[in-house]
Amino acid sequence: MSYNSNTLTALSQLIAASNGLTLGQICNFTDLEPSTIQNWVRRRFVPRPVGKKYRERHIARILLISSLRDCMKLDNIGKLMTYVNGDTDDESDDIISEQKLYGYLCEAISRTDNAAPTIDSVSVLVKSVTESYDAPEEHKRRLENALAVMVCAYTAGKYKRQAEKIFNQIKE
Repeated sequence: MSYNSNTLTALSQLIAASNGLTLGQICNFTDLEPSTIQNWVRRRFVPRPVGKKYRERHIARILLISSLRDCMKLDNIGKLMTYVNGDTDDESDDIISEQKLYGYLCEAISRTDNAAPTIDSVSVLVKSVTESYDAPEEHKRRLENALAVMVCAYTAGKYKRQAEKIFNQIKE
């Protein structure tokens, strides 16, 4: 499933009205298996649900991980998320909300124009996308570094899926 910045926004009213989404609802929306999400929670890549309900913060984290897992090891995604926002269950050490981070990733991806970004273009792109991010310089640097990794990983995953599609056509 491909995601965009409207993905989370579209769910906001439903999340607010129902005080969160159930695991089943998230699985229906993301096409992820319940055991996958439960594993991510157990491994502390995703915060524990509150009363068996997942809120925007949870869903944004799930969407981020799902967006990166084609080309990054899950443990590395977890380390990257910790680099940005520290302890999964402690929002007080976050340098940015999960929702905003997801929005920045979607914005950066939408600006790549389906071309493979270079190291230099990723840096320029990330700085452009995060231009309005107002935080201490260390936080801004961490955000830019993490977002650069995310853009490259997402793009690599997209090319990996395309290569597999072409390969499967060859096999037939």
